[in-house]
Amino acid sequence: MKKKRPDLDEYFLKIAKVVGERATCRRHNVGAVIVKDKHIVSTGYNGAAAGVKDCLELGCLRDQQRIASGTKHEVCRAIHAEQNAVIQAALHGGKIEGSTVYCTHSPCIICAKILTNARIKEFVCATHYPDKEFENLFKDAGIKFRVVAEPA
Repeated sequence: MKKKRPDLDEYFLKIAKVVGERATCRRHNVGAVIVKDKHIVSTGYNGAAAGVKDCLELGCLRDQQRIASGTKHEVCRAIHAEQNAVIQAALHGGKIEGSTVYCTHSPCIICAKILTNARIKEFVCATHYPDKEFENLFKDAGIKFRVVAEPA
């Protein structure tokens, strides 16, 4: 029997999932991959700022303060996966305007604002994050949003 070749959505979401394995968040392992013309421009995962202690070492601020998922994004040591992917593209000269972001989770409103101003064209994910505020922003900005089946 011939092995099924993954389509591009499955391929890039699988990569995002592996990228997310590097996360230093105790709550969610989120990975993001920015793709342009079928090529990876940048990746990112959620974790503390470079060179500082993270939640694996110090514990989760959000758990300690009993903050519900999808709320009070500012109370967190982690920089979100999408934010880190944009930062890595900027640091290494990757142009992301017109790109597609593949992410293990849908974006929070803060990430959605950043991605909107970065002029991405599409966001693809497999899991809905509790914060759905991004949906109207993406709609107004003309950013295509798709939820696809989580790859095996």
